[in-house]
Amino acid sequence: MKLFILAIGVHPDDVELSCSGTLINEIKKGKTAGIVDLTAGELGTRGTAETRFAEAKLAAEIIGLSARENLGMRDGFFRNDEEHQLKVIKAIRKYQPEVVLANVLDDRHPDHGRAGKLVAESCFLAGLSKIETIGDDGEPQKRWRPKQVFHYIQDRFYEPDLVIDITDVFEQRMEAIKAYATQFHASPDSAKGVQTYISTPDFLEALISRSRLLGKRIGVKYAEGFLTQKNIGIRSFDDLILNET
Repeated sequence: MKLFILAIGVHPDDVELSCSGTLINEIKKGKTAGIVDLTAGELGTRGTAETRFAEAKLAAEIIGLSARENLGMRDGFFRNDEEHQLKVIKAIRKYQPEVVLANVLDDRHPDHGRAGKLVAESCFLAGLSKIETIGDDGEPQKRWRPKQVFHYIQDRFYEPDLVIDITDVFEQRMEAIKAYATQFHASPDSAKGVQTYISTPDFLEALISRSRLLGKRIGVKYAEGFLTQKNIGIRSFDDLILNET
């Protein structure tokens, strides 16, 4: 299945928290989008791997994804090495995305930065014909390199290289986040059990404030921001959202 945009996150909910509005935008424009989770987030304090799988499935339905899969890497212990790169390369060649959205390259959670580097390097390697991989159908895969790789902003704030307006889909984006009821303050029941950095109402409030801050950068109500290691090219100034001064 070829996708226009593929978001890759090390933990189920990384994509929802950081760039699900952008995915929803593209889907509403008729593009195909999918998510690949590297791990099941099994080391999370709240919930289990099983509940995270169920929550990821619900979030995928809310977003409207064409595909979602989990590569089964070990949460906290995966590495940016040949074994793990080959798994990511197979996923990239399977879905042949034009655009890949990946974890940020450095963040509070060490898994985020390690995953961001793993995905970025795998996107490049996936375009080398001498790296051979076999697809789910048992046939050799063709090389494929996405045209762009963007890193979504997570816990630490970075001034973005690209900002995308998500105002029209913001509520749908928040519903996708709240699908992870074991992780976030999605209902009064969320106050039960051990509380974590991300389970309090303050975390979701900060998330909304971040979206407002990024929106202000381009003169809209809500937005998501991305970093890139590659120059962004446009065909016309019409492709830009220009702030009125």
